Amino acid sequence: MKLSIQARNMVVTPGITKRIEKKTETMGKYLRSETEMQIRMRKEKNDRRVVEITVPMGNNVILRSESSAEDNLFLAIDQALAKMERQIRKHRTKLGKRLREEAFPEVPEFIEEDQAEETERQVVKHKTFPVRPMSVEDAIIEMELLGHSFFAFVNIDTDRTNVLYLRKDGNLGLLEPEA
Repeated sequence: MKLSIQARNMVVTPGITKRIEKKTETMGKYLRSETEMQIRMRKEKNDRRVVEITVPMGNNVILRSESSAEDNLFLAIDQALAKMERQIRKHRTKLGKRLREEAFPEVPEFIEEDQAEETERQVVKHKTFPVRPMSVEDAIIEMELLGHSFFAFVNIDTDRTNVLYLRKDGNLGLLEPEA
């Protein structure tokens, strides 16, 4: 994610830039690396600080948040970034739901016996991925962002590998191994 910080009637200090970078780190997992977040700050005549954030998401979608505070720029920054993070999550959730609906096309209800005997299942793709410890809630978010119907992770509470999966009824299931 690329940051573009602009200010009017005020100076952007390294402390302000550092605060913005720190607060936007968590949003990086929701956005592509080429996405540009534009942050505009201004000081109005009555010592009011206004922060506007704009993020173009593609497909003619532009997310925007604005916040202001009396004589406290950091509060305005925090409020505007919190609003933007909620909007980004909401947008990503909508995309995830749309992808899940399109991921399961109608499957014929019957398979002829001859076809069932002929088609022997085999592994056609092998993929490795890094597994990091996380909570179940984080795994749910990660699975939705990826748009997959399952997600394998190491549960931070039990230190065991778990599998989170999307059930046919739309709810989620969690597979935990027994010792």
